[in-house]
Amino acid sequence: MHKIITLSLIALFMMSCADKNAQPAAPAPATLPVMEITNSASTTETQYPVAIQGKTDVEIRPQVSGTLDKIFVDEGAYVTAGQPLFKINDNPYRQQYNNATASLNAAEAAAINAQLEVEKLTPLVQNKVVSDYQLKTAKANLAIAKATVAQSKAVVATAQINLGYTTIKAPVSGYIGRLPKKQGSLISPADPESLTTLSDTKEVYAYFSLSENDFIRFKSQYKGTTLNDKLKGLAPVSLVLSDDTVYPLMGQIDMVDGQFDKTTGAITLRAKFPNSNGLLRSGNTGKVTISMQHANAIVVPQDATIEIQDKVYVFVVDKKNAVTRQPVVVAGKSGTDYLISEGLATGDRIVLKGFENLPDGATIIPDPSLVSGRDEQAKQNAKKTVAKI
Repeated sequence: MHKIITLSLIALFMMSCADKNAQPAAPAPATLPVMEITNSASTTETQYPVAIQGKTDVEIRPQVSGTLDKIFVDEGAYVTAGQPLFKINDNPYRQQYNNATASLNAAEAAAINAQLEVEKLTPLVQNKVVSDYQLKTAKANLAIAKATVAQSKAVVATAQINLGYTTIKAPVSGYIGRLPKKQGSLISPADPESLTTLSDTKEVYAYFSLSENDFIRFKSQYKGTTLNDKLKGLAPVSLVLSDDTVYPLMGQIDMVDGQFDKTTGAITLRAKFPNSNGLLRSGNTGKVTISMQHANAIVVPQDATIEIQDKVYVFVVDKKNAVTRQPVVVAGKSGTDYLISEGLATGDRIVLKGFENLPDGATIIPDPSLVSGRDEQAKQNAKKTVAKI
């Protein structure tokens, strides 16, 4: 009996030692959803903040000094070109005009007398009744008289111009801005503040800026040997107003600034929008939306990426279902999707989720129930990606 107990204890001891020396079983590979990368045509719509100005924004300033007698318009009124806006007291300038006119009359009378003197002396000199010296003197006096007439005419014209400046008219059609000066105010061309601003807004300009990299990408998207050729090929752009409503009329980019701003490193572009209904005014803000075509775009869900130290990574699955962390370059994004420009190719497979704790080289089992559905969703998302800046 004792021998049996002893043998049992020895057997138990040996089994215990064997369990301690045994290696732990490796964990089973995780079953994770995987998506296969496909290329397809897509469109990105990039938004840029804009400042809106009228086609013509004119500061209305006086060209002569005086007292503001009348204001013919109200703030916000629409005026047509040539319509009177302000009236400056014209009494001083009317007197200057009258004085200049009187001086001109006197000069013309003196010129007539000088002409008569020449006509009188000419036959006398021919008949040698008087000396030639007297005729020469008379002709010189006539020349002086004619010069005085010309000078007087110039003074009259200047006085007439200044008198005309007392009525300030609209140089273009448009809307009147604020009227800081009131009737009775003393105004001058040297005033730092204008009388008002007149905006022609039948068409408006939306100015926005592109960084150097954005501008290079912008130019590479469109055909043409020159920048003007590329502008002609641009699709119409839309305008999103400050309340997130879309302006009903489309615009066209028609101008690129000649140089980059040294301070901001950006270049200014201009989009022109029709505004016959007057919905837009100078000073409005919003965003212009530019569409860019991408012939072979790769779109992946943002949830399938991870960002580490300002770099974006995906987890690529090879033929043996081993996982490798792969950096990618994001060209744009739309809500839950990224447009990838570098780092992935057609046929690559990536893990959609559950990769947070996967080390490089780990093996997974693609979940067949989730692959096909997610691939179809990715194809639908790849048809159009909206990238907002």
